[in-house]
Amino acid sequence: MADTSIRVRLTIWYGGVLVCIMILFAGVLYVVMSRALQEHVDRSLEEAAVAAARSLEEHRFGPYLLLGDLTQSFPRLALIDKFFHIFGPQGRITLQSANVSTRNIPLSQTARDAALQGRGTFETIRFQDEIPIRLLSYPIRHGDALVNIVRVGTSLRPGENMLSRLVFVLLIGAPLAVAVSIWGGWFLAGRALRPVDAMTLTARRITGGDLTQRIHTTSKDEIGRLASTFNDMISRLEISIRQTRQFSADASHELRTPLTIIKGEAELALRKARSPDVYREVLESNLEEIDRMSRIVDELLFLSRADLGEVTMASDPVPLDALVREIHSQAMVLGQERRIETVLERVDPARVSGDEWRLRELLLNVVDNAVKYSPPGGVVHISLTTTRDRALVCVRDHGIGIAEEDQLAIFDRFYRTDAARAHAQQGTGLGLAICKWIVEAHHGSMTVESAPGQGSRFTISLPLISAA
Repeated sequence: MADTSIRVRLTIWYGGVLVCIMILFAGVLYVVMSRALQEHVDRSLEEAAVAAARSLEEHRFGPYLLLGDLTQSFPRLALIDKFFHIFGPQGRITLQSANVSTRNIPLSQTARDAALQGRGTFETIRFQDEIPIRLLSYPIRHGDALVNIVRVGTSLRPGENMLSRLVFVLLIGAPLAVAVSIWGGWFLAGRALRPVDAMTLTARRITGGDLTQRIHTTSKDEIGRLASTFNDMISRLEISIRQTRQFSADASHELRTPLTIIKGEAELALRKARSPDVYREVLESNLEEIDRMSRIVDELLFLSRADLGEVTMASDPVPLDALVREIHSQAMVLGQERRIETVLERVDPARVSGDEWRLRELLLNVVDNAVKYSPPGGVVHISLTTTRDRALVCVRDHGIGIAEEDQLAIFDRFYRTDAARAHAQQGTGLGLAICKWIVEAHHGSMTVESAPGQGSRFTISLPLISAA
């Protein structure tokens, strides 16, 4: 059973349950019908016995029956489907209807005792190879004395024939209904599981490398929701694989450039004898490229560990206002060479929960980018404001700006716009990716507003824990 398909198992379970229901239904129907037929027969016998008793009472003189004219005066007893016997108090037959075709059946002691007590008695008699009959013995009393017993009987053959026909119909109809229902269950199970087959086929195609495959379904049931979830998973997988491939290509490119420079300068220096100063310049240049590669590798390792959840983050109260002032002092030093002024605007007291070292790295990266992409003699603005539950750090410059279509992509790893590459050659394209991870690790957010040639405005939002 474990190796069979879900469709087969569903059909087997459905058919088995249906067979049990049909058997139970047939049994209950047979019992109910049998009881209903018996109650109908008993009711008709009781009505006939009451009619016979009334007819006999009309032909009575005292406690004795006038037997001479009974054959002409008992029209109520001339019943086609019933027969009757009239017994005396001692249980002897005194009169019987002309349509009695069965053997003489004596009055039972049970019926006589019940009649003496004024009660009627129902009995069923079945002789071998003969028609079963149902009997009702009904007492006729005069005062307190029992004078006669009327026994009315009828054949049970019509009821048994009806039950036999019912059994025949059930034996023919029930298997047919079960077969039709099983076929319907097989058909419906196939339709219900069709999206599962589609998912299996799609998964096989995806295994072959085609991540563009999707399951097309319009149903809103459990299978439809499963298909929708599967499509979402494949979309995320496609994006992840595409980003991984792009990441590998970008990393290779970023590392290939300094390696090419180091190799080219070394080969050029070794072609002929050089002065010590030339060798020194080559070594210094190689050292710069090695530092760049080391920085790229360190940042890559950090992001990889962050993706695996291996980077531990402290959760201490951090005075964000003091940290912003410290970053402002460092930014003044960073901008000295290109005469870029860093202006500290409004600074509200603010305390956040987090890792002070990581928050320092976050703010320094954003401010360093603002200084790096500002024109000589430009101005960078830093401010810290608070709302009811958020601290907002804003860093604004008047530099090269970012096109609208690039504003979401700048947080991707190794992504650098053409303008950024032309303006600054030393960037790795990993700084903003690290900033985004740090912000999200502190349950915050980071947004950018920019336009080409008009500068950029980065806003960092962090949750407050207290306000001084």
